[in-house]
Amino acid sequence: MNSRPLQPREGFLRSLQCIDQPLLFAMLAILTIGLVMIYSASISHAQVEYGDGFYYLKRHLIFLVLGMITAAIILAAPSRIWYRLSPPLFIVTVLLLLLVLFTPEINGSKRWISLGPFNLQAAEVAKFTVILFLAGYLERHQEQLRAEWRSVFKPLVVVGLVIILLFFEPDYGSMVVISATVFCMLFIAGVALWQFGIISISAAAGLFYVAIMEQYRWERLKTFMNPWLDPGDSGYQITNSMMAFGQGEWLGAGLGKSVQKLHYLPEAHTDFIFSIYAEEFGLVGVTLVVFLYALLVHRILHIARQAMKSKDWFATYSCIGIAMLLAMQSFINIGVTSGLLPTKGLTLPFISYGGSSLLVCIAMVVLVLKISSEVGDTRETGKRVRRDRAEM
Repeated sequence: MNSRPLQPREGFLRSLQCIDQPLLFAMLAILTIGLVMIYSASISHAQVEYGDGFYYLKRHLIFLVLGMITAAIILAAPSRIWYRLSPPLFIVTVLLLLLVLFTPEINGSKRWISLGPFNLQAAEVAKFTVILFLAGYLERHQEQLRAEWRSVFKPLVVVGLVIILLFFEPDYGSMVVISATVFCMLFIAGVALWQFGIISISAAAGLFYVAIMEQYRWERLKTFMNPWLDPGDSGYQITNSMMAFGQGEWLGAGLGKSVQKLHYLPEAHTDFIFSIYAEEFGLVGVTLVVFLYALLVHRILHIARQAMKSKDWFATYSCIGIAMLLAMQSFINIGVTSGLLPTKGLTLPFISYGGSSLLVCIAMVVLVLKISSEVGDTRETGKRVRRDRAEM
């Protein structure tokens, strides 16, 4: 007996039922922690700067609502639409990165485009669109990548344009994260090891040169080696961050009881929010967040594997790129705040305050959720067809 065709609404609801539940749980759990920590870490600063302790919390809630609207749009459309949109989205990103170079300088960088009450950080958009663009290219030229050097060189030239524009902002952290993500995607796509080695060594040498050519970056490296040499100046931020970790001990001081957020630790609600979290929730809380990020990345890679079995290479490479980017950015942020890595201006995904970062991270993970629903729905359809044939 043949089953009747699914109506569009029924198909959409069925696809929602096939969404990867552990991945959804991990994202919502991290978003909840981020919401709580935005308020806890920013209340003192917001009260002094704006006379409203809820200022950053209110804005963060607005970004969350926009993120939910974005999620609904992504879930309603097939994931393959991003394959078709990736080239024009990449062109728009390049234009945004050019435009941002003509904006006013803030704290020594030109990273934000003013959109009235909000600011758009073009580098955050670039992280997503570079992954989509490269995933589409790798699907189209999968065979040539293993045979022709030119097929490997072409996407590197295009992505290199984004890296150069980020260099002029400057945004060294985004340069590192995007470069590492691109290399991981090329490696998974099957680029020859000798080609991959040449590309990796060249990129590492270039990034190291960029790191030492500017005096402030060189000072950051020296401070990283021993921040206690000058704890009142160049080492001030990292030493206060490390003290926050130490004061957290095993179970933390308790929610809202951080001392470092009281105008001791700069950027307490953005780049260094994890230090405040560690102070208030201790090693146990830190372990929980690390576990949630590990679960997030693990499930995305699992979905990439399922997409690979379905021969959907665009979905496969997109998932791999998103997993690597989120893993790299969370690792770098946690490493910086704990003193394991030199200081970088990177947010902690889903937790740090910042509308552009939050919206892009939600969009990336929701796209993976959409892919998981399509892969799961395909498996369910296959089972239903086999069951119907058995009943005939």
